[in-house]
Amino acid sequence: MRCVFVQFCCQPGKTYEVADAIYDREIVSELYSTSGDFDLIAKVYIPDDTDVGHYLTENLFDIPGISRTLTTMTFKAF
Repeated sequence: MRCVFVQFCCQPGKTYEVADAIYDREIVSELYSTSGDFDLIAKVYIPDDTDVGHYLTENLFDIPGISRTLTTMTFKAF
């Protein structure tokens, strides 16, 4: 499994709806609200044999109320 972090910028007033929809899909291991440029951050484990872009697009990025995302790939832990 590969760990990625996905940050979500939500349309005004939609953060709670987006967070509920993300949880309903049951694919994130952790989800937090954040301060700054993004409203939410999720920790997602993606199967090794799966394309990260396709996986996220098919499972998360079609949620209404998301205006922008930022995906951060992780590599070997220290």
